[in-house]
Amino acid sequence: MSLRTKLVALAAIVVFSASAFAAEVAVLRNGFTIRHQRREVMGATTRLYFESGSQSGWIDVPTAEIATYQSEEVEVVEAPPPAKIEGIPGLVNAASDRHQVDADFINSVIKAESSFNPSARSPKGAQGLMQLMPSTALKLGVGNAYEPRDNIEGGTRYLRQLLEQYRGDSIRALAAYNAGPLRVEQYQGVPPYRETRNYVRQVITDFNRKKLAQQKAAALAQLSRKTAKKPEPPVAESVAPRQ
Repeated sequence: MSLRTKLVALAAIVVFSASAFAAEVAVLRNGFTIRHQRREVMGATTRLYFESGSQSGWIDVPTAEIATYQSEEVEVVEAPPPAKIEGIPGLVNAASDRHQVDADFINSVIKAESSFNPSARSPKGAQGLMQLMPSTALKLGVGNAYEPRDNIEGGTRYLRQLLEQYRGDSIRALAAYNAGPLRVEQYQGVPPYRETRNYVRQVITDFNRKKLAQQKAAALAQLSRKTAKKPEPPVAESVAPRQ
Protein backbone atom coordinates (compact mmCIF):
# COMPACT_ATOMS: atom_id res chain seq x y z
CA MET A 1 0.00 0.00 0.00
CA SER A 2 1.47 3.40 -0.98
CA LEU A 3 2.00 6.17 1.55
CA ARG A 4 -0.74 8.25 -0.07
CA THR A 5 -3.21 5.35 0.12
CA LYS A 6 -2.33 4.78 3.76
CA LEU A 7 -2.87 8.43 4.59
CA VAL A 8 -6.22 8.55 2.84
CA ALA A 9 -7.31 5.42 4.70
CA LEU A 10 -6.24 6.85 8.03
CA ALA A 11 -8.08 10.10 7.39
CA ALA A 12 -11.32 8.15 7.21
CA ILE A 13 -10.88 6.54 10.65
CA VAL A 14 -13.52 7.53 13.22
CA VAL A 15 -12.29 7.27 16.81
CA PHE A 16 -14.72 6.33 19.60
CA SER A 17 -14.16 6.90 23.31
CA ALA A 18 -16.06 7.68 26.48
CA SER A 19 -14.68 11.17 27.01
CA ALA A 20 -12.45 13.88 25.62
CA PHE A 21 -8.73 13.12 25.30
CA ALA A 22 -5.67 14.89 24.02
CA ALA A 23 -4.53 13.96 20.55
CA GLU A 24 -1.85 15.22 18.23
CA VAL A 25 -2.12 15.87 14.52
CA ALA A 26 0.83 15.52 12.17
CA VAL A 27 0.58 18.00 9.30
CA LEU A 28 2.37 16.69 6.23
CA ARG A 29 3.95 18.78 3.50
CA ASN A 30 1.52 17.37 0.93
CA GLY A 31 -1.47 18.67 2.90
CA PHE A 32 -2.53 15.43 4.58
CA THR A 33 -3.05 15.29 8.33
CA ILE A 34 -2.78 12.24 10.60
CA ARG A 35 -4.33 12.19 14.05
CA HIS A 36 -2.36 9.99 16.47
CA GLN A 37 -1.91 9.37 20.19
CA ARG A 38 1.89 9.28 20.29
CA ARG A 39 4.91 9.24 18.02
CA GLU A 40 8.37 7.74 17.89
CA VAL A 41 11.12 9.29 15.79
CA MET A 42 13.46 6.69 14.33
CA GLY A 43 15.89 8.77 12.30
CA ALA A 44 14.57 9.20 8.78
CA THR A 45 11.25 7.60 9.75
CA THR A 46 8.65 8.64 12.31
CA ARG A 47 6.16 6.07 13.60
CA LEU A 48 2.73 7.50 14.43
CA TYR A 49 0.60 5.35 16.75
CA PHE A 50 -3.18 5.57 16.52
CA GLU A 51 -6.27 3.83 17.87
CA SER A 52 -9.69 3.18 16.37
CA GLY A 53 -12.18 1.74 18.82
CA SER A 54 -10.68 -1.52 20.14
CA GLN A 55 -8.08 -1.61 17.35
CA SER A 56 -4.66 0.00 17.41
CA GLY A 57 -1.81 0.31 14.96
CA TRP A 58 0.78 2.60 13.51
CA ILE A 59 2.02 4.09 10.29
CA ASP A 60 5.61 4.91 9.34
CA VAL A 61 6.06 8.30 7.67
CA PRO A 62 9.28 9.82 6.33
CA THR A 63 10.31 12.36 8.97
CA ALA A 64 11.12 14.93 6.27
CA GLU A 65 7.50 14.78 5.05
CA ILE A 66 6.13 16.04 8.39
CA ALA A 67 5.88 19.85 8.40
CA THR A 68 4.60 20.35 11.93
CA TYR A 69 2.52 18.91 14.77
CA GLN A 70 -0.65 20.39 16.25
CA SER A 71 -2.35 19.49 19.52
CA GLU A 72 -6.11 19.18 19.73
CA GLU A 73 -8.80 18.05 22.16
CA VAL A 74 -11.00 15.39 20.65
CA GLU A 75 -14.56 14.99 21.93
CA VAL A 76 -15.86 11.55 21.12
CA VAL A 77 -18.80 9.33 21.92
CA GLU A 78 -18.41 5.81 23.25
CA ALA A 79 -19.20 3.12 20.73
CA PRO A 80 -21.62 0.36 21.66
CA PRO A 81 -19.92 -2.84 22.89
CA PRO A 82 -19.12 -5.26 20.05
CA ALA A 83 -21.11 -8.44 19.68
CA LYS A 84 -19.66 -11.43 21.51
CA ILE A 85 -17.16 -13.23 19.30
CA GLU A 86 -16.96 -16.99 19.16
CA GLY A 87 -13.82 -18.55 20.51
CA ILE A 88 -11.02 -18.90 18.00
CA PRO A 89 -11.05 -22.74 18.14
CA GLY A 90 -14.71 -22.74 17.12
CA LEU A 91 -14.04 -20.35 14.24
CA VAL A 92 -11.12 -22.48 13.07
CA ASN A 93 -13.17 -25.68 13.18
CA ALA A 94 -16.02 -24.05 11.25
CA ALA A 95 -13.66 -22.76 8.54
CA SER A 96 -11.95 -26.15 8.44
CA ASP A 97 -15.26 -27.87 7.73
CA ARG A 98 -16.29 -25.35 5.07
CA HIS A 99 -13.05 -25.41 3.12
CA GLN A 100 -11.81 -28.92 3.94
CA VAL A 101 -8.49 -27.78 5.36
CA ASP A 102 -7.14 -29.60 8.42
CA ALA A 103 -7.93 -27.58 11.56
CA ASP A 104 -4.50 -28.36 13.04
CA PHE A 105 -2.89 -27.02 9.87
CA ILE A 106 -4.87 -23.78 10.18
CA ASN A 107 -3.93 -23.46 13.85
CA SER A 108 -0.25 -23.99 13.05
CA VAL A 109 -0.42 -21.22 10.45
CA ILE A 110 -2.13 -18.86 12.91
CA LYS A 111 0.49 -19.65 15.56
CA ALA A 112 3.34 -18.86 13.17
CA GLU A 113 1.65 -15.77 11.75
CA SER A 114 0.35 -13.97 14.85
CA SER A 115 0.60 -16.21 17.92
CA PHE A 116 -3.22 -16.03 18.01
CA ASN A 117 -3.30 -12.24 18.39
CA PRO A 118 -6.31 -10.82 16.47
CA SER A 119 -4.80 -7.30 16.58
CA ALA A 120 -1.39 -8.29 15.19
CA ARG A 121 0.07 -6.07 12.49
CA SER A 122 3.39 -6.71 10.78
CA PRO A 123 5.84 -3.99 9.72
CA LYS A 124 4.83 -4.79 6.11
CA GLY A 125 1.15 -4.17 6.88
CA ALA A 126 -0.17 -7.73 7.24
CA GLN A 127 -3.16 -7.80 9.56
CA GLY A 128 -4.91 -10.01 12.07
CA LEU A 129 -4.70 -13.65 13.09
CA MET A 130 -3.62 -15.02 9.71
CA GLN A 131 -1.73 -11.85 8.72
CA LEU A 132 -3.59 -10.97 5.55
CA MET A 133 -2.12 -8.23 3.41
CA PRO A 134 -4.73 -5.56 2.53
CA SER A 135 -4.63 -6.47 -1.17
CA THR A 136 -5.11 -10.17 -0.39
CA ALA A 137 -7.92 -9.42 2.05
CA LEU A 138 -9.64 -7.34 -0.61
CA LYS A 139 -9.48 -10.17 -3.15
CA LEU A 140 -10.86 -12.59 -0.56
CA GLY A 141 -13.73 -10.29 0.34
CA VAL A 142 -12.52 -9.73 3.91
CA GLY A 143 -14.04 -6.46 5.08
CA ASN A 144 -12.24 -6.23 8.43
CA ALA A 145 -9.02 -8.20 8.74
CA TYR A 146 -8.94 -7.55 12.49
CA GLU A 147 -12.26 -9.34 13.02
CA PRO A 148 -11.36 -12.97 13.87
CA ARG A 149 -14.26 -14.57 12.02
CA ASP A 150 -13.57 -12.70 8.76
CA ASN A 151 -9.80 -13.14 9.03
CA ILE A 152 -9.91 -16.89 9.66
CA GLU A 153 -12.50 -17.38 6.92
CA GLY A 154 -10.40 -15.45 4.38
CA GLY A 155 -7.09 -16.97 5.43
CA THR A 156 -8.45 -20.52 5.31
CA ARG A 157 -10.03 -19.93 1.92
CA TYR A 158 -6.67 -18.67 0.66
CA LEU A 159 -4.88 -21.73 2.07
CA ARG A 160 -7.37 -23.95 0.28
CA GLN A 161 -6.75 -22.14 -3.01
CA LEU A 162 -2.99 -22.56 -2.63
CA LEU A 163 -3.26 -26.24 -1.70
CA GLU A 164 -5.37 -26.83 -4.81
CA GLN A 165 -2.96 -24.80 -6.94
CA TYR A 166 0.00 -26.92 -5.78
CA ARG A 167 -1.95 -30.21 -5.81
CA GLY A 168 -1.82 -30.75 -2.07
CA ASP A 169 1.87 -29.83 -1.69
CA SER A 170 1.70 -28.15 1.71
CA ILE A 171 5.34 -27.02 1.54
CA ARG A 172 4.80 -24.97 -1.62
CA ALA A 173 1.42 -23.77 -0.39
CA LEU A 174 2.98 -22.41 2.80
CA ALA A 175 5.85 -20.83 0.88
CA ALA A 176 3.33 -19.09 -1.37
CA TYR A 177 1.29 -17.97 1.64
CA ASN A 178 4.41 -16.33 3.07
CA ALA A 179 6.30 -15.06 0.01
CA GLY A 180 3.61 -15.08 -2.69
CA PRO A 181 2.86 -17.51 -5.54
CA LEU A 182 5.02 -15.56 -7.98
CA ARG A 183 8.15 -16.25 -5.93
CA VAL A 184 7.31 -19.95 -5.70
CA GLU A 185 6.89 -20.08 -9.46
CA GLN A 186 10.10 -18.13 -9.98
CA TYR A 187 12.18 -20.55 -7.90
CA GLN A 188 10.12 -23.67 -8.70
CA GLY A 189 9.67 -24.33 -5.00
CA VAL A 190 10.45 -22.65 -1.68
CA PRO A 191 12.26 -19.34 -2.38
CA PRO A 192 15.77 -19.00 -0.93
CA TYR A 193 14.59 -16.49 1.67
CA ARG A 194 15.53 -17.18 5.28
CA GLU A 195 12.20 -15.82 6.53
CA THR A 196 10.17 -18.05 4.21
CA ARG A 197 12.20 -21.19 4.90
CA ASN A 198 12.00 -20.63 8.67
CA TYR A 199 8.27 -19.99 8.36
CA VAL A 200 7.61 -23.22 6.43
CA ARG A 201 9.75 -25.19 8.88
CA GLN A 202 7.95 -23.68 11.87
CA VAL A 203 4.46 -24.48 10.56
CA ILE A 204 5.30 -28.03 9.46
CA THR A 205 7.12 -28.80 12.74
CA ASP A 206 4.20 -27.57 14.83
CA PHE A 207 1.67 -29.44 12.67
CA ASN A 208 3.64 -32.70 12.86
CA ARG A 209 4.00 -32.29 16.63
CA LYS A 210 0.22 -32.01 16.96
CA LYS A 211 -0.39 -35.09 14.84
CA LEU A 212 2.24 -37.15 16.69
CA ALA A 213 0.69 -36.20 20.03
CA GLN A 214 -2.74 -37.21 18.73
CA GLN A 215 -1.41 -40.57 17.52
CA LYS A 216 0.20 -41.27 20.90
CA ALA A 217 -2.99 -40.30 22.73
CA ALA A 218 -5.08 -42.53 20.47
CA ALA A 219 -2.71 -45.48 20.98
CA LEU A 220 -2.80 -45.05 24.75
CA ALA A 221 -6.59 -44.79 24.71
CA GLN A 222 -6.86 -47.98 22.65
CA LEU A 223 -4.49 -49.80 25.00
CA SER A 224 -6.50 -48.59 27.97
CA ARG A 225 -9.74 -49.88 26.43
CA LYS A 226 -8.20 -53.28 25.74
CA THR A 227 -6.91 -53.50 29.29
CA ALA A 228 -10.28 -52.54 30.71
CA LYS A 229 -12.06 -55.25 28.67
CA LYS A 230 -9.59 -58.03 29.58
CA PRO A 231 -11.39 -60.45 31.92
CA GLU A 232 -10.03 -60.84 35.39
CA PRO A 233 -8.60 -64.33 36.13
CA PRO A 234 -10.84 -66.34 38.47
CA VAL A 235 -9.92 -66.20 42.13
CA ALA A 236 -9.05 -69.69 43.42
CA GLU A 237 -11.07 -70.71 46.44
CA SER A 238 -9.07 -71.90 49.41
CA VAL A 239 -9.70 -75.55 50.26
CA ALA A 240 -9.18 -76.79 53.78
CA PRO A 241 -6.77 -79.73 53.97
CA ARG A 242 -8.28 -83.12 54.77
CA GLN A 243 -7.84 -84.38 58.24
